[in-house]
Amino acid sequence: MIMFNSLTDRIVQELEKIIGKKYVIRDPEKIRDYSHDEFSLSDIAREPDVVVKPKTTEDVSRILRLANEKKIPVTPRGGATGLCGGCVPLYAGIVLSLERMNQIIEVDKHNQMVVAESGVMLMDFYPRVEEEGLFFPPHPGDESAMIGGIIATNAGGSRAVKYGVVRNYVRGLEVVLPSGAVVNLGGKLMKSSTGYNLLNLMIGSEGTLGIITQATIQLMPSAQMSRSLIIPYDNLEQAIDTVPKLIAEKIMPLAVEFIPKDVIQITEKFLRKRWPVTLGSTYLLIILDASSDEQMDELSEQVAAICVENNALDVFVADSPSKQQQVLEIRSKIYEAIKSHTLEILDISVPRAEIALHVKRVHEVSREYGIWLPTFGHAADGNVHTHIMKAAYEDGEILPLLEEDWGNKLERVRQELYRDCKERGGVISGEHGIGIVKKSYLSYVIDKESINLMKEIKKAFDPNNILNPGKIFDL
Repeated sequence: MIMFNSLTDRIVQELEKIIGKKYVIRDPEKIRDYSHDEFSLSDIAREPDVVVKPKTTEDVSRILRLANEKKIPVTPRGGATGLCGGCVPLYAGIVLSLERMNQIIEVDKHNQMVVAESGVMLMDFYPRVEEEGLFFPPHPGDESAMIGGIIATNAGGSRAVKYGVVRNYVRGLEVVLPSGAVVNLGGKLMKSSTGYNLLNLMIGSEGTLGIITQATIQLMPSAQMSRSLIIPYDNLEQAIDTVPKLIAEKIMPLAVEFIPKDVIQITEKFLRKRWPVTLGSTYLLIILDASSDEQMDELSEQVAAICVENNALDVFVADSPSKQQQVLEIRSKIYEAIKSHTLEILDISVPRAEIALHVKRVHEVSREYGIWLPTFGHAADGNVHTHIMKAAYEDGEILPLLEEDWGNKLERVRQELYRDCKERGGVISGEHGIGIVKKSYLSYVIDKESINLMKEIKKAFDPNNILNPGKIFDL
């Protein structure tokens, strides 16, 4: 059983001395905003005793030193765009928000790297590096996410097939350990074989081992031109089967996503905009990048030919900025269109060759349990997003269900899909993390010995278990 001490008025006063009374929040109305992330069910929400907003690494260090001494739990928080309760203060205590640590310290054009504080939002990060003629390839999705959060969850996004995930670009981290000690891991380096790789251990650790305060991130030369192709198919299997054939021909798209027609139709209504294709039941959205018009045209023709050879019904090319913007806007707003009816978004990751079979099992589970499970995802990297819904979908309409119709099915549907994930050699999270919501399923895909090793690592970094306790696994 985890034993923490209560947050006393004296401890609050000490926090106020460290960062100023203005940035120590106890107002119940304001604190409520720090009790949850984007996970839809409110039953996992927990209110902290206090929210602190440090400005410097030294502030974070002093706060953690105090919390460790007094055995007060600390939950780090970035943009709170997570989907598994990763920043929920499960044991109350202190929420440490990094929102004030929002400076881009340096854009180093010579080394093609950027140094940024962990509270920098992606919506500010992308324009800043692009104005310097540089490019950060990963695009995790919600642009209100913060740098520290995307590193703490090793965020991915649809571009992973060509450019990799966030881990592939992090070169250095400044981290405050639970004891308050500050360590600097890595740097502006392309290679290192010097000791254990603590840098990579921090990436994806979900704020359980240390608080990331600053990151050094590798960039690339400015993004090339891009083009979107929409390819309709009669069924998912035909669409998915096309992807390895593209890669076999040494064509590596920027992104490849499979999207069922039903969610496109819902999003069309939501936005009052039209998807440019009506044929088929499933679409591949293939985004290409190239360095010239000639190269782009040649690449587009190659992709189109391979798709048609593999039973594509047509190929629509969004070859103007306005057409491309319309396609990408509809795709990016699918979640917004169905969000109010969504219980949970799974982010199972399976080998590419298993995608169609896993989605087939999703459809079987949907029929068995009478629950709508719209599913789409990254066809080229195996990341499948199944949405567990509290609604039915019939004849083009969303029909809300009562809790009695879905409440006792949620857990069983999760179990069915995670079992299938395991049988296909997959993992239960490809990019969202484990947090609270998925921790009881960790043993589905990771053996007991490996989980025990993780627990020992946690104990070594955080012997008092004050930092984001109750996430990933229980001690």
